[in-house]
Amino acid sequence: MWESLGRFILKYRIWLLFILAALTCFMAYHASKVELSNDFSRAIPVNNRKYKDYQEFRKKFGEDGNLLVIGIQTNKIFEAKIFNAYASLLRDLKKVNGVDDVIAMPTAINLVKQPETEKLKADTIFADRLLTQAEIDSGSKTFLNLPFYQNLLYNPVTHAWLMGVRINKDLMASKARIGIVNTINKMADEFGKTNGLPVYISGLPHIRTELSVRIIREMRLFILASIILSAIILLLFFRSFSAMFLSLTVVMFGVIWSFGTIELLGYKISVLNALIPPLIVVIGIPNCIYFLNKFHTAYNLTGDKKKSLVAMVDRMGIVTLFCNLAAAIGFAVFAFTQSQILKEFGIVAGSNIFVLFFISLVFIPSVLSFLPPPKSRQTKYLDSRGLNRLLAGLERWSLNHRKLIYGVSIVIIAVSIMGVTRLKTIGYIVDDLPKKDKLYTDLHFFDANFKGVMPLEIVVDTKKKYGVTRNLKNLERIDSLAQFIVTIPDIAKPLSIVEGLKFAKQAFFDGDSTNYVLPTQNDLLGMSEYLNFRGDSGSARSSFAKLISTFVDSTKQQARISVSMADVGSKRLPHILDSIQKRADQLFNPANCDSCKVLLTGTSVTFVEGNRYIIHGLKDSILWAFLLIALCMLYLFRSARILVCSLIPNIIPLLITAGIMGWVGIPLKPSTVLVFSVALGIAIDVTIRFLVNYKQELPRYNYDKKRTVIETIHSTGISILYTSLVLIAGFIIFCFSGFDGTKALGWLTSLTLITATFTNLVLLPSILISFVRIKK
Repeated sequence: MWESLGRFILKYRIWLLFILAALTCFMAYHASKVELSNDFSRAIPVNNRKYKDYQEFRKKFGEDGNLLVIGIQTNKIFEAKIFNAYASLLRDLKKVNGVDDVIAMPTAINLVKQPETEKLKADTIFADRLLTQAEIDSGSKTFLNLPFYQNLLYNPVTHAWLMGVRINKDLMASKARIGIVNTINKMADEFGKTNGLPVYISGLPHIRTELSVRIIREMRLFILASIILSAIILLLFFRSFSAMFLSLTVVMFGVIWSFGTIELLGYKISVLNALIPPLIVVIGIPNCIYFLNKFHTAYNLTGDKKKSLVAMVDRMGIVTLFCNLAAAIGFAVFAFTQSQILKEFGIVAGSNIFVLFFISLVFIPSVLSFLPPPKSRQTKYLDSRGLNRLLAGLERWSLNHRKLIYGVSIVIIAVSIMGVTRLKTIGYIVDDLPKKDKLYTDLHFFDANFKGVMPLEIVVDTKKKYGVTRNLKNLERIDSLAQFIVTIPDIAKPLSIVEGLKFAKQAFFDGDSTNYVLPTQNDLLGMSEYLNFRGDSGSARSSFAKLISTFVDSTKQQARISVSMADVGSKRLPHILDSIQKRADQLFNPANCDSCKVLLTGTSVTFVEGNRYIIHGLKDSILWAFLLIALCMLYLFRSARILVCSLIPNIIPLLITAGIMGWVGIPLKPSTVLVFSVALGIAIDVTIRFLVNYKQELPRYNYDKKRTVIETIHSTGISILYTSLVLIAGFIIFCFSGFDGTKALGWLTSLTLITATFTNLVLLPSILISFVRIKK
């Protein structure tokens, strides 16, 4: 069959190349329209209850992740020069297109009691102009006497000051946010330079935008680096520019197809599928090396180019098909998970790796048929003395030291299993950032001074109209829950309607800060007219009433408690959420509040749920990969014994990698769990190529296992070593990433491939000789 296919390809090569070129142009057109994903909540299935709750919350109360925060630390904020510069920054930020609002100390309001009108008037503490030192001093006394702003806009102990910039939610979901965030960053940095103050910038808009920009930058860098590195290795290997350009063209076609597939399927570039194009380069080059190696070997034997090309397709077609199929399975299994972002990664990567086989099968023999026969210097690598000495050494070990190999393997397995038992699962929202990265250190500044900026939202549903505003008991329960939350480390001061009422009570009692407490029933009766804003179109309604409306729905049935918290990690966060939920259930139990319901949602909750889905999905994908690859191996070799023999040299490298992770303290998280199914799919290629060649050579050597193993080591060893070198070098490129997770993917996959290369060239031959029975 494969021999006939080889002749068919050569006969219709022009038409096949034309079809391939036309399809690639079609994919290039769609690749040109691919966009960057701006949705960061796709780790959770859309039918998940917590995802639905979060979407419902956003519809009712608005976006929770569109606040960018700017922080400074100084005890001279009320000096005229710095204060006026700080206020000027605030005014300039308000003018930025896409900024809805800016909240900070210079625009803070104070509620002032007006007995003659029985209203609370919202006055700005600081006038919106250049202020004198005396005016600033007067305003600062008023501001510092308002507990409402304490630990919200400033930390009185560390002298840290926070400015919140709310970005339009529609623009946050578009690529326009990159320009908005960059403008804000430039203005904040300019303020810092002018006044000699370090400026800290964080919040989800900043973090997400910065990560998006870095993803695109790294994707381009890795594609370029992988192509250059592959070109150098190919040139050193084949000593031929034509072979190098031929191979690079194949992988470039694959890259174009991968981008085109992303756009055709309606996907966008995310942190995961941005890795696909460079992976296509890394995985596609071995296809070219194996095809060219077999072509050169056949040409040395026959001296006939056409026969050699047919032999290349005949001998390597089935091998490369199953190798690509195994690699594709290693990626495609992610499509079985419930996480949308993993599904997209699996579908795009798996399908394009498989397509890469057909591109190689058509393009390589067709183009080679037009090129002149290989020269002797281009096939000189087949007689490399250094590599042949290495292969001879591996041969001696496989034949003469099998007991030692088994003993060492058992010890390594035992030590690795001990390491696996030490593995821990943990993730952070900014998990993959280096600890010295400014994005990370700036976030840590807000964690240390304001207990974080990660949103947590709590919705109290009383199930009754006006169940919040006309029921003091419910307000007291909301206040009790807020007081409980304050006691939890790494959680900031909660904001709710209760804080607004406390602010109003302080104003009602002439600004006395000791009255910043929840009003009693009698207080509310006395304050009722002051809290009625109907018919008032002044600043009080536009400020205080707007504040109140932010924390209740239109029917006053549901109350919102907004909390900012530190990035405490996926291990600790569920315990915090459980403790809050438990306390809420105690306060709003059926005996106290019939049919009341308390819901925890927001970015922090969806992060925990998304992290859980990704980790469990990746673990399941490893099992699926083993099962599907095992079925492929069973179909290919029709032998359960060879199936077991083939899996052992590939399980051990995965165990070693997992063991090292456990011993050195690298946790299981989305970026590290990804390694195992990917590495399995790629490493099994070596096993398939070795075993197929072994099976093909058995009849030639009269079913002598030792002689066949020796020949297989020497005939496939060179191409295995070179392709492993390409793969390892390709993944090492990821070690230069700015993301720790991508670095881990790079060096852990490289480590797995290194050990897989040696287990397949040392342990596998030993197992074949010792345990496989030959049926003639």
